[in-house]
Amino acid sequence: MRQWGTGAALLLAACCVIGLSHGKLSPLPRTAADESYLPDPAMAKLTSFGFDALLADFYWLQAVQLLGGPEGARGKSHRIGALVDLVTRLNPRVDHPYRFAALWMTDDLAAVHKANVLIQRGIEAHPDDWRNHFHLAFNYFFFLGENQRAAEVLATAVVLPRAPVYLGRLAARLRSDRGGLSAASAFLATLLQGAEDPQAREAYEQALQQVETERLARVLDRARQTFRERHARDIVSIDELVTVSPSVLERLPPDPFGSGWDLNKEGVIVSSGIGYRYVPQIDATNRQRIRQTTEGRTSGG
Repeated sequence: MRQWGTGAALLLAACCVIGLSHGKLSPLPRTAADESYLPDPAMAKLTSFGFDALLADFYWLQAVQLLGGPEGARGKSHRIGALVDLVTRLNPRVDHPYRFAALWMTDDLAAVHKANVLIQRGIEAHPDDWRNHFHLAFNYFFFLGENQRAAEVLATAVVLPRAPVYLGRLAARLRSDRGGLSAASAFLATLLQGAEDPQAREAYEQALQQVETERLARVLDRARQTFRERHARDIVSIDELVTVSPSVLERLPPDPFGSGWDLNKEGVIVSSGIGYRYVPQIDATNRQRIRQTTEGRTSGG
C-alpha cells in the first residue's frame, strides 16, 4: 500500500506540474505559425520540479497530434519545431523526436535549417546512432542541394554501430559531384580496406568500378566538346569521336564494366553496362522542389 501511495503521490505531483505550466496559457491555437503559447524551455525545466521527462512527453504528444487532419504537417513546420525544441530541451535523451523534426519540418528554408539544428542536437545526445546522421545528410542533399556537406555527414556515420553498407557508397556518390572523383575513390578505397564482410567488400569494389567509369566518361565528355568545336555539330554516336576525321580520339577508353559506351535517351554519354552516370540522381520534380525551398520560400510563405 505504501508503494502504491507513493506512486499516486508522484502522479498527482506530475499533474500539478503540468497544470501549473499551462495555467496561464491560451488554448491550442489553430494557426501553425503561432508558437507564443509555449513556455520558454529554460523556464519550463525550472518549473517542472524534476518531472522534466513527463512534461516532455506531454509536449511530444502535442507535436504528434499536429499531423492529424487532411493536410498533415503542411504549414506546421515552425510549430513542430518549437514543440520538438521544447521536448528535447526538457529531455535531451529522447530519440525519435529529433528525426521527427527532420522528417516533417520541410515547409521552407528556415524550417529545414531549424530541423538541422535539432537533428544535430540528436547526434550529440546519441552519437552512436547512424540514423540521425542519415537524416541530416538527406536534408543537406535533398532540400539544400549541399552534396559535399551531405557526404561529410554520411562519412562520419559509416563507422557507427549497425550502419548499413550503402552509407559509404552514398557518401562516395555525393562526393563525386562537382568533380570530386578523387575524394570519392579514396574514401571508397579506405572503406574497402577496412571491410571484413564479403558483401560489403563486393559493394565497395563495385562502387570503385563505377567511379572509374565516371572518370572515363568525363574524358569522353571533354572529347565530345572538342568534336563540337572542330565539326560545328554534336556526335550522333560515341564511335564518331574516333571515326570522323579529323578524329578527336585514337581509340575509345575501355568501359570498366566491359559493355562499351553509349548515348542514353537524354543524350548523355554512359556505360551501356550500367546506363547512368556516377552522380546524385534527382528527378525534375525534386529539382523544382529544391529550387522552391532555397530560392522562392525563404520567407516561410
